[in-house]
Amino acid sequence: MLNNKTILVTGGTGSFGNKFVDFVLENYNPNKIIIYSRDEFKQFNMQNKYKNHPKFKCLRFFVGDVRDLERMKRAMEGVEYVIHAAALKQVPACEYNPLEAIKTNVNGAANVINAALDSGVKKVIALSTDKAVNPINLYGGTKLVSDKLFIAGNAYAGAKDVCFAIVRYGNVAGSRGSVIPFFDNIIKNGGKELPITDYRMTRFWISLEEGVKLVIKALEEARGGETFISKIPSFKITDLAQAMLPGCKMKEIGIREGEKLHEIMVTTEDSLHTYEYEKHYIVYPQMDFWDESKIIEGGKKLDYGFSYSSGNNTEWYSIEDLKTLLNEQYYKKK
Repeated sequence: MLNNKTILVTGGTGSFGNKFVDFVLENYNPNKIIIYSRDEFKQFNMQNKYKNHPKFKCLRFFVGDVRDLERMKRAMEGVEYVIHAAALKQVPACEYNPLEAIKTNVNGAANVINAALDSGVKKVIALSTDKAVNPINLYGGTKLVSDKLFIAGNAYAGAKDVCFAIVRYGNVAGSRGSVIPFFDNIIKNGGKELPITDYRMTRFWISLEEGVKLVIKALEEARGGETFISKIPSFKITDLAQAMLPGCKMKEIGIREGEKLHEIMVTTEDSLHTYEYEKHYIVYPQMDFWDESKIIEGGKKLDYGFSYSSGNNTEWYSIEDLKTLLNEQYYKKK
């Protein structure tokens, strides 16, 4: 799929970008991978990370911001696939700096779309979030608009051979800003009590590698306008706390502004247009450019009323499961 292809990753120096590059270099022989981000220090660190890799010569490092349309167009010259991972993601930062969030998450998304349309790109996969579903904070609101822009990008393509699709998943286990490193820091400093915003809170568990594999699947299968959502187990935040610090006290401190009790991936309204596959769901678009002949084979149309959230999931991780996952996906890789 990616052999001899030229790929650009916006926000490429982040957690996802690093894992994506790891996965592609291990499994494919790309022509070029362009790492596009605005942080020159992270770019320097990433270059050092890969400088002794046998495929290092295929990596290119572009300092640039998705807010800059002209720079995006220059970076996309000769590019076939774009993975759009750049975003302002921290909920409190977006609440306090709303115009900055709009510039990056909304205007930046529009720039990626326009640059792709003008540069001969074949496929664009945009990373979304559970927070874009029934958003209650500004970050989620900007990502909802971003998702709508990418879906509508297919209508703007006209006769051009390009398609835009979305991959949606929740908090990545162990990523910056997630609860695992937060708890870990408390434990390292001798804490015996872990703060729980709400005892009822649940989350999905998805690893970075699972997120990358979903993006690869979207690259392989997308025909334009789909939203790909992984089937993954849920866990209770209280169980995670006990897995990380067995027997710890747990103090309920109250849910934070802009925070949900459960991660929602497919709403009841989405169910009208959602198909279930073996390991994922696809929400299909309802726009003039779409017709049912584009539906990917092997899926089952869901009944109206279905919803998919971390709270009503049928698969759950136990405390012991979480201990195993933490050892495999977090502690060993620190």
